[in-house]
Amino acid sequence: MTENQRPPLNLGEIIRRRRELAELPMRQLATMVGISGPYLSQIERGLRAPSERVLHAIADSLRTTADALVEQATPEAPPAVLAAIAQDPNLTARQRQALVEVYTALTETTIARRRRGDRRADGDRPGG
Repeated sequence: MTENQRPPLNLGEIIRRRRELAELPMRQLATMVGISGPYLSQIERGLRAPSERVLHAIADSLRTTADALVEQATPEAPPAVLAAIAQDPNLTARQRQALVEVYTALTETTIARRRRGDRRADGDRPGG
């Protein structure tokens, strides 16, 4: 990835940006959607994937559609890891979702560390 390219935004980042543009506090949007503030926070940080019902409620509250949010967040080509998870016949849908959430959270943490210049982003050892 070149310096001019930014990694694609995940669904949570799209939701957070839309909420901020609408000048809605997190608690207010959570109340509008009918979920807890901590749950919305986890969605925005990419730690949890919203259910279809929650995604549609978020989209309605942000005056957009669920499809528009997902389309903005979908990268052009999924990483090979995500493709492998999606194609593995030995995983249930729930297991796939959990693996995708964990993988996404880990990669986003690494990307954030790299942006901050944290040397641990490229290895597990401090100073590595």
